[in-house]
Amino acid sequence: MRGFGNLVDGYRRFRTSQSSETQKQWEELVEGQSPRAVIIACCDSRADPATIFDADPGDIFVVRNVANLVPRFEPDGAVDGVSAAIEYAVNQLDVPEIVVMGHEHCGGISAALSGRFREARAGEGGFIGRWISQIDESARTIAEAHGGSPEAHRLLEEASIRQSMANLRTFPFVAEREQKGSLVVLGCHFSIRNGELSVLEETQGIFRLV
Repeated sequence: MRGFGNLVDGYRRFRTSQSSETQKQWEELVEGQSPRAVIIACCDSRADPATIFDADPGDIFVVRNVANLVPRFEPDGAVDGVSAAIEYAVNQLDVPEIVVMGHEHCGGISAALSGRFREARAGEGGFIGRWISQIDESARTIAEAHGGSPEAHRLLEEASIRQSMANLRTFPFVAEREQKGSLVVLGCHFSIRNGELSVLEETQGIFRLV
């Protein structure tokens, strides 16, 4: 098992802690999945949606990337795993909810605010720079007003959630289902320091603690 480190120890704990009910659940999941929500989250190791929402296997369809971003709909665009996952979850799995979950102290948000990777080459931060350039406009505006302060980070974290929600609605199959009432697009923000979740109330434009 060279290279797995203590991951194998974790796997063994996972195996030995399973109840007969959990084992039955795994057997049922072999036949397919029917998740209750898609959660688009950051790949940050401190903000795991399955842990935060205390989800069971098969409950949530998770899409993770740097800064929990959703690109705009581009039918003839480059290879895009986020768009492919959204298309699969909505059109093939008929999920009823899509949740964009941002989090506190996000490294991608920090990089966007500082502009650290804007001129970087691929392999030296260029991939990161191109990806987070999606929120460059908001980042520049917020940085001009608030610098790199904690307030600026929170403002951009929230702005990126709103932008990703807006981008989701550029996907025709998302917009159509939302209009029909068979799909809901939601946003939330997780505080790492306090372990608290805030949900976006779009009608009022504010995040409220759950």
